[in-house]
Amino acid sequence: MSRPAGREPRRLTRWWRRRSLRSRLTVIAATAIAVSVFVAFQVASELMDWELRDTAKNQLRADSRVLATDARRAGLAQVQLPPYPGAGRLVRVILPDGSTRTPAGQPALPPVSEDAGRVAQGASADLMESNDSEEGYLVYTLRAGDGAVQVAQVADDTPINRFGFGMLLIGLFCMVGGALVGRTVARTGLAPIDRLTAAAVRVAHTRDLDADIPDEGGGEIRRLIRSINDMLAALRDSRRAQRLLAEDAAHELKTPLTSLRLNVELLIRLDRRGTLDSALPAEGRTRLLNDLGAQVAELSTLAAELTDLARGDVSDESTEVLDLADVVVAAATRARSRVPDIEVALDVTSVWVSGRPAALERAVLNLIDNAGKWSPADQPVQVRLRAEGASVVLEVDDAGPGIDAADVPRVFDRFYRADSARALPGSGLGLSIVQRVVDAHGGRATVARSARGGALLRVDLPSAAPPAPIARLTTGEDTAAR
Repeated sequence: MSRPAGREPRRLTRWWRRRSLRSRLTVIAATAIAVSVFVAFQVASELMDWELRDTAKNQLRADSRVLATDARRAGLAQVQLPPYPGAGRLVRVILPDGSTRTPAGQPALPPVSEDAGRVAQGASADLMESNDSEEGYLVYTLRAGDGAVQVAQVADDTPINRFGFGMLLIGLFCMVGGALVGRTVARTGLAPIDRLTAAAVRVAHTRDLDADIPDEGGGEIRRLIRSINDMLAALRDSRRAQRLLAEDAAHELKTPLTSLRLNVELLIRLDRRGTLDSALPAEGRTRLLNDLGAQVAELSTLAAELTDLARGDVSDESTEVLDLADVVVAAATRARSRVPDIEVALDVTSVWVSGRPAALERAVLNLIDNAGKWSPADQPVQVRLRAEGASVVLEVDDAGPGIDAADVPRVFDRFYRADSARALPGSGLGLSIVQRVVDAHGGRATVARSARGGALLRVDLPSAAPPAPIARLTTGEDTAAR
């Protein structure tokens, strides 16, 4: 059974891919030198053969002219033909009747060819031809008198063979030398990569991300080392962020969990003693249960925000072109349903952005929730949305006490809560999530003091062109009535 035609090339490809880069460079260097030597040998052999044949032809022409001169002077039948000395050129005289004369003791030449016969008959002046017999004669025929003379020489390939054997030895030497040089060059050139590999293996085994790889070499090696060092720096930052997140989460969870545990332990202890009704009157039980419900709600909110923040990305939802006014209205509706006492005043226009709807709605909801904590009961949270040049501007302000200048730089830090906000519910993660969502959408979040004396939180996002069917809508259309 014959093997498939494509199996061997695939097997050779797999074998080649399994070789190390050093081995590949060695094989490539040796192969390149071998091909170069082979091409040089072919070219040199052809040139040498051409030169030897040209020299032999010139010599045959010169000898033929001398013999032809003697034949014209003495006649073809009487011209003197010295005995063959045992080596050298061969001669032959072609008489008018087609017969031939050769020196005594000379080896027999191949029969006179038809073309040589036509030269003897006067059809042409001379002829150079190569005989394909075993001896391989090179024969020159020259018209002389009523016939012709021929001078021949055995085509000697010995110089070519000797030259080829020498080139073979030189080629083998060059291949071995090329392989050694290629391996040395590969070892020297790949030494930085070997050290880089060893450093990467050490980092993988020790999990020590603080040891940067020394910057050495140049060009591609230096760029590779710098890229890996940048990756290690990013991993260090990620590990540090995870550690801070875990530490901050443990700190923030400790307080509500402690309060919840104490209240539950109090209820269990009183219930075991059978003094629950006497020790806690109805009013006290109601207050305690309300505290438990608030603590559970705070833990649920904190867990949800921690999960949202630890995901590292805004979400898995796809980006789409959307009307941000719809997102703001939906977030305001959710805020009212969660805290019925909050009042939200909308002043929004239809503006379009490219983003993730759920993430943007969560960010707007966090802004409204944050403002609702500070706004007095008779003062609504004002939400304004408008287009401003190539940006979309969302502003949320309240009539609260505002943010102290010392707290402004850390407003968007995770778990950060101003001293004045310690008594209020919350985890300190809401505005951090806002910052992350805005950054992911290529925007910017800032804080300032509003005209009403409270905090003004502003979000700038890049605007997008509305979808084609909606392009006829007026930019300033008021959506507050929705």
